[in-house]
Amino acid sequence: MRARLLPLLIVLLAAVLLALGVPLAVSVAAAQQQKVVVDRIDDTARFAALAQFVADGPGGTRPTVPGERRETLRRELVSYYGVYGIRAGVFFRNGSAMANAPADWSVPRTGEVREAFDEALLSRRSHDPRQAWPWDERRLVVASPVIRDGDVVAVVVTDSPTGALRSRILRGWLLIGAGEIAAMLLAVGAALRLTGWVLRPVRVLDATTHDIATGRLKSRVAAAGGPPELRRLARSFNEMADNVEDVLEQQRAFVADASHQLRNPLSALLLRIELLALELPEGNEEIASVRTEGKRLAQVLDDLLDLALAEHAEADLALTDIGALAEERVAAWSPAADAQGVRLAGDCPPTTGWADPIALSSALDAVIDNAVKFTPEGGTVEVAVACEGDTATVVVTDTGPGLTDEELARVGDRFWRSGRHQNVKGSGLGLSITRALLTAAGGTIDYAHHEPRGLRVTVRVPRHP
Repeated sequence: MRARLLPLLIVLLAAVLLALGVPLAVSVAAAQQQKVVVDRIDDTARFAALAQFVADGPGGTRPTVPGERRETLRRELVSYYGVYGIRAGVFFRNGSAMANAPADWSVPRTGEVREAFDEALLSRRSHDPRQAWPWDERRLVVASPVIRDGDVVAVVVTDSPTGALRSRILRGWLLIGAGEIAAMLLAVGAALRLTGWVLRPVRVLDATTHDIATGRLKSRVAAAGGPPELRRLARSFNEMADNVEDVLEQQRAFVADASHQLRNPLSALLLRIELLALELPEGNEEIASVRTEGKRLAQVLDDLLDLALAEHAEADLALTDIGALAEERVAAWSPAADAQGVRLAGDCPPTTGWADPIALSSALDAVIDNAVKFTPEGGTVEVAVACEGDTATVVVTDTGPGLTDEELARVGDRFWRSGRHQNVKGSGLGLSITRALLTAAGGTIDYAHHEPRGLRVTVRVPRHP
């Protein structure tokens, strides 16, 4: 969730900063250029005042005043050009130069200078130049009319390079960019803190839900910060988990108590059946059937009690040699396999894992018992121990009849048995007990087809706590 929420916040923050930064950058560029334009207007006004009496009248075609004024104007323009590098000139209405610097500069027939000159001839200052940008090397042209007796007698034109202006604009933009980056970093940090604060209770809730789903019913959502709504959700979740645990505990207690309470009457009933059998002829089929069903009922009660204890008991996890434990169980079941005509083989190299040795032994007993029980005479049951990354595996394969896809989906359910195996001794609780024992210790059990025939059971336990 954080990976989806954080980019959204960052994009929104970047859009806001751009929406503020771009107009600010444009404003900085416009302000810098306006300063330059105002300076050029002041300069042209000063030159216009000097040139006002250099022409002989409205025609303005030849100088008639003493040469000192014109020479003074020329020196001012040359000095101006030498100091600032700005081309400047005073031109009569016909475009001829009254004074200019450099000496070879004149009003062209086209271009910005000509447009500004023509506009000044209309007795108004030329319009503001187009905005200069750091990547644009165009020049800045300003023209002002020289007016005497209400008539335009000449035009002052300045043609400025924009290198310094563009440098100042670029520096201003760099400052804005640095501020934007700093603000973005600050905003990202704030977004990280905000999303962490909002999502921390969600992560805790997710982890606790996973713990409870995998059998650790004692897990609860720890008190954490976050919005009040999520804190209320955490409290409600803990209350729900308490209620669920209480209900499950009552169910386990009921199964254990019922199994225990029924055991004594059933034992007494079996004893009376044995006494009754003494009064009947030997080999009576009815009494033999009753005795078999009674023993089966006793086995079911024992398995129910084992299942209740397996689901209730806490696992005593320890670093265990899975290979040695599996080899021990193979050796323990070899006589039973030999008696049934089944070959039981084990490939159990030393492999450590994090497990409850007693629970794992019981689980392997149930799996190997099932494999031997359903493998026909002359078949093979193999037990192999291996490592798969952070997991230690015990794989039990047999060459029995196996299960269909539909049966594989149900194997391990309580009291479930395949319709083809109803006559085989068992209560249908062995694999359910196995799964409960493994789940309590953090392990898993999976079922699959074994080629060319048979069943493949894989028991996995973590190699690290």
